[in-house]
Amino acid sequence: MCRSIIAAIALSFVFGAAGAQQREKTGSGAELASAQEVAKVKEAIGRINCKADVVEKESASLFEVDDAQCEIGQYDIKLDGDFNIIVMTRDTL
Repeated sequence: MCRSIIAAIALSFVFGAAGAQQREKTGSGAELASAQEVAKVKEAIGRINCKADVVEKESASLFEVDDAQCEIGQYDIKLDGDFNIIVMTRDTL
């Protein structure tokens, strides 16, 4: 009986950790960028007067900001691994 309780506790930790990892994903399945990456993305897009709420990490070398609020309108922005803007698309309503 003690072993079954320990096994149940161990499984709850495993499934709890899997759930925590799932929460770090966005609706599109991409990961959220780390705090340092978010700061660098915000700095890069801030140079063109844009702001972001959420920064997705599509891969090690691609970041995406959906619905960035810019002085000239709302845009979807992609940045490379060096935090250079590579694509900026007007977000039409």
